[in-house]
Amino acid sequence: MVKHELPDAIRVTLIVTSELERLGVTHIVGGSLASSLHGVPRATNDADIVAAMREEHVDAFVHTLHSTFYVDADMIRDAIVQRAEFNVIELATMFKVDVFVPLMDIVTRAELRRGVATLVDAERNLTMRLATPEDIIVQKLSWYERGARISERQWTDALGVLMVQKNRLDLDYLRETAILLGVEKLLEQALEQSAATDL
Repeated sequence: MVKHELPDAIRVTLIVTSELERLGVTHIVGGSLASSLHGVPRATNDADIVAAMREEHVDAFVHTLHSTFYVDADMIRDAIVQRAEFNVIELATMFKVDVFVPLMDIVTRAELRRGVATLVDAERNLTMRLATPEDIIVQKLSWYERGARISERQWTDALGVLMVQKNRLDLDYLRETAILLGVEKLLEQALEQSAATDL
């Protein structure tokens, strides 16, 4: 039996996360890819990974990816120093993966610790380490707030996860993290709206 082709978003992200796993880099996949897997699926042009990369990871990471990806060692080193982001782009598809090297604050430490290996392809038994639904919700709300509440995508992504996950969510953790990120009022609005909305 011929195996189905993986969507580029999952296939390309798995290449990057597999290398992070090999190097022992703690990481999670977040953003729209994670919210689509936990909530309501939608197309996405890139993937977001939070990764605790260090200088000693750079050369091996670049060496593995350089033949099929645009990957810049100096950009990665700058991101590590600045606690910022860098990207890698698969040359064949131009699919982009943004990698965020975070400040290790209390929220980020919890988010990385709570990440869960999630089955993304049962046929091949492939898993990807995703941010939990709770962390995706509060991060989406935080991005929505930081963007002056203009991005409907961030809001609807958060609502989608809330609606799909419903009673499986750890509401105490959700509310505690929302307070730390300053989005507790937004969270209550989202909880009310998701409860009143049918999929």
